Amino acid sequence: MAESANPLLLFDRRAARRFRERAARQWGKADFLVNEAAERLADRLADVTRRFPLALDLGCRDGVLARTLQGRGGIETLIQMDSAPSFARRAPGPRLVGEAEALPFGMASFDLILSVLDLHAANDLPGALFQLRQALKPDGLLLASLFAGETLTELRRAWMEAELAEEGGAGIRVAPFADPRDLGALLQRAGFVFPVVDSDAIEVTYPDALALMRDLKAMGEANAVAERRRGFTRATTFARAVEFYHSLFGQPDGRVAARFEIVTLTAWAPPPGQNAPGRAKASTPPYT
Repeated sequence: MAESANPLLLFDRRAARRFRERAARQWGKADFLVNEAAERLADRLADVTRRFPLALDLGCRDGVLARTLQGRGGIETLIQMDSAPSFARRAPGPRLVGEAEALPFGMASFDLILSVLDLHAANDLPGALFQLRQALKPDGLLLASLFAGETLTELRRAWMEAELAEEGGAGIRVAPFADPRDLGALLQRAGFVFPVVDSDAIEVTYPDALALMRDLKAMGEANAVAERRRGFTRATTFARAVEFYHSLFGQPDGRVAARFEIVTLTAWAPPPGQNAPGRAKASTPPYT
């Protein structure tokens, strides 16, 4: 059965991998959000006084996080993995093709798992988090950022208004994102301890909505929802979406705003002998 025909799957993972592969061929045109998220994640890691000899970079793209870390975290070996072969080939050092929902690693493999803007497209985020926790050694650390919450609310609204006006009904033009308030509970369900969920909103302005949509395509973040509309969009609907975006979210200088909510997850695998969720006895995270 095709992935898009399965009602339990929100995302068409074949399409998501295809979009990411396409982005790898033109990477650098719209990588500013990934660069910013990588820098913020590296700063978080610099605050941790532990050393992490063996680490995994989940969703490595062309090795942006490896370049950003610059020795932070006491990482001796960084394994880089991406779902797009073209990205994996460009990453320096040990690398492979794979993704969070089918990790090709045994239990307790890594001291640290890092991920920059990758997990938001997982069909089974609780299952992916569980696999990540199992792949961590006791006292191992997960540091991951993902799009969540209010990301692309403006684009979603503009498409909805345009389709209602032109076609009498609206499809799913922008993927839904996890509610940050739910992510802490998901980490606990996956067996992590000391979960912390931080949210930062980044507002980006564009000449128009078309420029935003081009950037999303170049980032590999085109709409991969399984129930997305197939085929060509009517020219009148597309024009109305651009028009609605400007009328609803235009700035005084004529540009339009787009909001990206980036959530950072910080959580630890339980210490030795405390593998059940919520059973750790320590009162503070093992930062030292």
